[in-house]
Amino acid sequence: MKEEILYGINSVMEALRGKRRAFELFVSREVNDRRMEKLLKLAAEKGVAVRNRDKRDISRLCGTEHHQGVAIRMEGFTYADLADIVAVWRESGECGLILALDGVQDPHNLGALVRSAACAGAHGVIIPKDRAARVNATVEKSAAGAAETIPIAQVANMAQALDELKEAGFWIYGTADSAASSLYEQDLTGNVVVVIGGEGEGVRPLVAKRCDFLISIPLRGGVSSLNASVAGGVVLFEILRQRSVFSRVAG
Repeated sequence: MKEEILYGINSVMEALRGKRRAFELFVSREVNDRRMEKLLKLAAEKGVAVRNRDKRDISRLCGTEHHQGVAIRMEGFTYADLADIVAVWRESGECGLILALDGVQDPHNLGALVRSAACAGAHGVIIPKDRAARVNATVEKSAAGAAETIPIAQVANMAQALDELKEAGFWIYGTADSAASSLYEQDLTGNVVVVIGGEGEGVRPLVAKRCDFLISIPLRGGVSSLNASVAGGVVLFEILRQRSVFSRVAG
């Protein structure tokens, strides 16, 4: 069975709340955090053994000092299928929102984007199997546990996955710095897939061809582009804003 070590209080908390099997919780005696009592209670409810360790031991276990004195050994992360994400959307009865990441390679960016997608109420995240970051302990720490709360699918062919989502009833919006159409000119209240490109290269040409619309985020100042995770957050929360306004007007 594939296993992994997760670390950080939020990541470990969500891991204990999730469906994956947890084996051992490692806690530093030096940690003074009010959340620790809740963490230990969750571990007891799940029947997870608790091991007291000093911070240096936990650092060696995690391969980093940024663990907040908490780590957990558990079953490895399991990816969803694209069909699972579509099923989650259909069962929700809501307008669809899916985040597709075309070659994001920085695990911190991937984690931040997963967190933003979960906070914006997205029904899932799609990443490529090749030439892209995968879900690991760094991603889960950056996502603050959000990877346990939203389905993440790996696909062999992003362009084909977007075609399938079109057939399911989604409009595909790709981000591009050079796009003439602004994010704020779009009606994003329907079923939407947001495509965010990788660091530096952006959305690949073959994937861009599958997009119904290419949109840009208006910028001022001397910098020509946003970090991938920031751009994704801007688009996701503009969608959430539009849908909130639409709901109030319709109500």
